[in-house]
Amino acid sequence: MKKIIISLFVAIISLSCNSTDPEVKEESRLTVTDVSCTEVWLELKAGNIALPSSGVIRIDGTQDKIVTISGKDTVLYVDSLEVNRNYKFQVILLNQGQTLISNEATAKTLDTTSHNFTWQTFEFGQHSSSALYDVAIIDENNIWAVGEIYMKDSLGNPDPKRYNAVHWDGNNWELKRIKTNACGGVDYPPIKTLLAFSSSDILFAHIDGSITKYNGIQFTNDCTLITQLNGSANKMWGKSNNNFYVVSGNGFIAHWNGSSWAKIESETSLGLSDVYGNENGLMYVCGGDLSTGQGIVLKINSNNTVTKIIDGYYYGTGFDSTKMFSANLYGPITSIWVNSSGTLYSVGNLIYRYNLSLWGYAIGIEFNDLNSGPFSGRGFSWGIRGNENNDFIFVGEKNTIRHFNGVSTIQLGETFSYSSEYRWYSVDYKQNTAAAVGRKGGYSAIIVIKK
Repeated sequence: MKKIIISLFVAIISLSCNSTDPEVKEESRLTVTDVSCTEVWLELKAGNIALPSSGVIRIDGTQDKIVTISGKDTVLYVDSLEVNRNYKFQVILLNQGQTLISNEATAKTLDTTSHNFTWQTFEFGQHSSSALYDVAIIDENNIWAVGEIYMKDSLGNPDPKRYNAVHWDGNNWELKRIKTNACGGVDYPPIKTLLAFSSSDILFAHIDGSITKYNGIQFTNDCTLITQLNGSANKMWGKSNNNFYVVSGNGFIAHWNGSSWAKIESETSLGLSDVYGNENGLMYVCGGDLSTGQGIVLKINSNNTVTKIIDGYYYGTGFDSTKMFSANLYGPITSIWVNSSGTLYSVGNLIYRYNLSLWGYAIGIEFNDLNSGPFSGRGFSWGIRGNENNDFIFVGEKNTIRHFNGVSTIQLGETFSYSSEYRWYSVDYKQNTAAAVGRKGGYSAIIVIKK
């Protein structure tokens, strides 16, 4: 699919068609695929006109932007629009005496969301090195976080039996020990990730490769994944406990269909750190190697085959700045989030966005450009989740907790500081409640954020 970037900074032209040119109306189909507060993504399916063709995209019937179409399917991206406003778009092409006019597509840009939040931070742990690795929000009064928490016993001595989960009931946190029945030889191994479908349908993935299923009353262990997985599941995503995916190190992807596991060939040896999809069936995987700067984004197709979308590199390990967004990104990709329309956001060194084959920087995020100089106000990012293009949160090193409202970001929680001990590894965000988990020094930490 071809892609064209159209900016409102491009000079306005007027299109005058020769009256002798034959006019063909609506032979091309123009559709809106997604909108943000200041941008619109359009897809043009060119009709019966010779290509390449030059013309304009007409905005609100008055503003014309130059465009050249070279393929039958083309992504058109328009930026610098006004917030919360209705727009009309139409493509007019000229070639070999023909004038082709598309249908008129309408779109309304999103309004900004509120930056007004309250938050509360909690810490757990009394000895050794505690940490929380993942979190799932069922609702504001039902939050689970998982990891490894080391407490003292009733005599004040270090308790050798760690806790591996903590649950919020709306009033208090309760430390939990979720047992694996020694699937991997340890009763209470740390839990790396979880996947919650409801309060009575939750999956917990231990670092030994076992998965525990919770039905709201009791925990049941599944050791069948251990035979395929060497180590921990890093992340899980799916539509039900009979249809979900697991990603892990060395390019590992597996699918559970309700009765058996099927390994999916990823054709990469990089560690995979996140998997996410939307209700329309779009699903992506990401990962990388922090030591080399390599990164990767994969798409899991409907037949469980995998397509590589793009690679990531650091300078000196393969990064080519002249191929930025066309063949590579800068750095590893640690986490992804996909909105309802299929637009993908990724984090790591920088925050990227992908829609219908078009990669770019996520607009509105400060210092989010290789040419913008050193980071300021945020560190390396480990996790991202959101509600829509105008409402997502990403978290990471040095107490990085940033909310994007459609045009700008703001720090949540304590002030960002390069000397901060907070490291936030994961975040979940549903409606008006968000939670991020990680560690502060040797303590596990969780912050609950509410609008």
